[in-house]
Amino acid sequence: MKRNLAYALLVMLVAVASCSFTNKTFETDDKDKLLLDLITYVLERGHYQPKDINDDFSVEVFDSFIDIIDPTKRYFLASDIEEFEKYKFQIDDQIKNVDITFFDIVYGRLVQRMAEAKEIYREVLKEPFDFSVEETLDVKYNKQPFVSSKKELKERWRKQLKYATLGTYDSKLEGNKLKAVDKETDVNKEGPSNAFEDNTPAAPLGPAEAEKVARESTKNTLDDYFEFIDELERKDWFVQYLNTIVEVFDPHTFYFAPDDKEKFDTSMSGKFEGIGARLQKKKDQTKIVEIISGGPVWRNQQIEVGDEILKVGQNGETPVDIVGMRLDDAIKFIKGPKGTIVDLTVRKVDGSIIVVSLMRDVVELEESYAKSATVTKNGQKYGLINLPKFYVDFEDYNERNAATDVAKEIERLKEAGVEGLILDLRDNGGGSLKTVVDMAGLFIKEGPIVQVRSTNKAPEVYNDKDDRIQWDGPLVILVNELSASASEILAAAMQDYKRGVVIGSKQTFGKGTVQNVIPLENIVRSNEYGDLGAIKITTQKFYRINGGSTQLEGVKSDVIVPDRYSYIDIGEKDQENPLGWDKIAPAKYAPWDGYIDYEATIANSTKRMAGNEQIKLIDENARWIKKAQDETIVSLKYNNYKKELEKDKETAKYFKTINDYNSHLLFESLGYEKELFAKDTVLKEKRVRWHKDLTKDVYIEEAVNVLQDLKMNHINETKVASVKNK
Repeated sequence: MKRNLAYALLVMLVAVASCSFTNKTFETDDKDKLLLDLITYVLERGHYQPKDINDDFSVEVFDSFIDIIDPTKRYFLASDIEEFEKYKFQIDDQIKNVDITFFDIVYGRLVQRMAEAKEIYREVLKEPFDFSVEETLDVKYNKQPFVSSKKELKERWRKQLKYATLGTYDSKLEGNKLKAVDKETDVNKEGPSNAFEDNTPAAPLGPAEAEKVARESTKNTLDDYFEFIDELERKDWFVQYLNTIVEVFDPHTFYFAPDDKEKFDTSMSGKFEGIGARLQKKKDQTKIVEIISGGPVWRNQQIEVGDEILKVGQNGETPVDIVGMRLDDAIKFIKGPKGTIVDLTVRKVDGSIIVVSLMRDVVELEESYAKSATVTKNGQKYGLINLPKFYVDFEDYNERNAATDVAKEIERLKEAGVEGLILDLRDNGGGSLKTVVDMAGLFIKEGPIVQVRSTNKAPEVYNDKDDRIQWDGPLVILVNELSASASEILAAAMQDYKRGVVIGSKQTFGKGTVQNVIPLENIVRSNEYGDLGAIKITTQKFYRINGGSTQLEGVKSDVIVPDRYSYIDIGEKDQENPLGWDKIAPAKYAPWDGYIDYEATIANSTKRMAGNEQIKLIDENARWIKKAQDETIVSLKYNNYKKELEKDKETAKYFKTINDYNSHLLFESLGYEKELFAKDTVLKEKRVRWHKDLTKDVYIEEAVNVLQDLKMNHINETKVASVKNK
């Protein structure tokens, strides 16, 4: 079950709304029951596709709640689950009757089992682990049954703790090399990246001493974890229960407790304090799903989307294992004041494990703004605009927004004499709907851009009504699996109009829904509890102008090229309870006739990419990553573990040659930016690094090739010019 997506992945278009539901009297003096009543009331009347709260709903809540509070199945016994199961088909009735008996029973037993677990792990960790024994652990916990006895439970703990200790044991035998990688990092610039305060490798330990030290480290981690768990209150677990109910409706509907709503507002304002990354909880894993440009993670360059955070330490202190921890709890360890150091033990998407130390910072919205560069090949100059998100100032649209900024960059690129334009929407998770419509209007004369439908209402068509065309030359749109929501609307519109060639993944993320945030206190006439938090609820759905929804299917690229995300579960279709795909009547529109050889250009590009050796290597890497993620049986014998580790390191080393690629394209900043470099050396360093990365980007290279292939219909261009001059 996908958890806490609101923090992890803001790929939705969000509008803040007040509730317009019919007033109802909520008669209860119990805050928990009031919240349950309020939330189900809003869901039943406001959700785009309300679900029947019936026995099937009850079963899903039952399974999901047990899964979220005990994902590794090391607390509850099979007898506990058997006892809970008498409520499996009653939760729907309890919800309707504002009854929280099921939660109370499960919560009470969880507190008991967690107290017992403290004794179990301490007892297990008193005895040395024998890493010479041939045994394995299946880390696919969701497929395993709950154990029947405390003896079996202790054995499960033993294996899990042994596995958790293996990595530390290896590092102690090897002389703490994990803590001493990349000693040449500029500490003053970035903080001690991928190193602790002392970069000197410690002397290797003998097997017995290494085992003891590693086991003690595991115990310290668990001591810290359970100390943290003990500080959680009943209300914290009840919020998890509420969200288990809420997320049955769809993965983007979410209840925010008062503190969580404040965090959400902060994130939407464009300031991110911490490491500069968004996280997602999937089963017992805490994964990176977005990296904020300009933040500590982005500057460090060692962590990427798809990586999993295993442990979190504070400036060289013993790290805390966050595997199986709630996302909110993990974030509390990761976040912290600007200028402090956090040490992250990270499992890369390729399976390797590294320790990365970051200096926390505040990431400003400035780093999410559009930026551009010129690209030169064989004496011909093209323009590139990178757009990380569809941003907007909600207080004043005219103050600054993505569409206006892109229009400015287009004018600057035109002045620089570019002959074609690349709009890079890779990793762009969405944003403001109005900016999408306005931006699409920069490339067409006028017409529909997207259709939006609310429950039981006719679709509303959003049109570009401005007949000016900001850019009438060749256009390429770059996308990937993380291009979502607003990005999909723009790419789909350009594809339907045949205005631009879409190059990228087999399909984009596939999020075609809209959410509204409703403060719950707006619903209650008299409220003695103060701030009740808010619910983010799915209220609308997007449709392309050709009638197809972008939900689940996303946008299928004209030229499909693999990347490292091609075979892993990362899109909307891989979430729990997504809304389905459907189709409505198309809007009235006429495809653009500005190209002579649109279809031939796509065919040529597809053929080129099929024979490209760099693309073949990227595809091979993507398949290996998928294979590695599907392997869930791990050896607890050190020699086997070490062999697999070395094998993975060698394979990862082989695939690092992907970064050696050089397109030999020339990238330059525009004149106005070059003038800023004299006063802003940080901006200069960011652009230098960006341009260096672009030279290694085979997708940008192919986009330039496509721009070179696209031939303009000069008769149509004359018509366009005539229209513009009227």
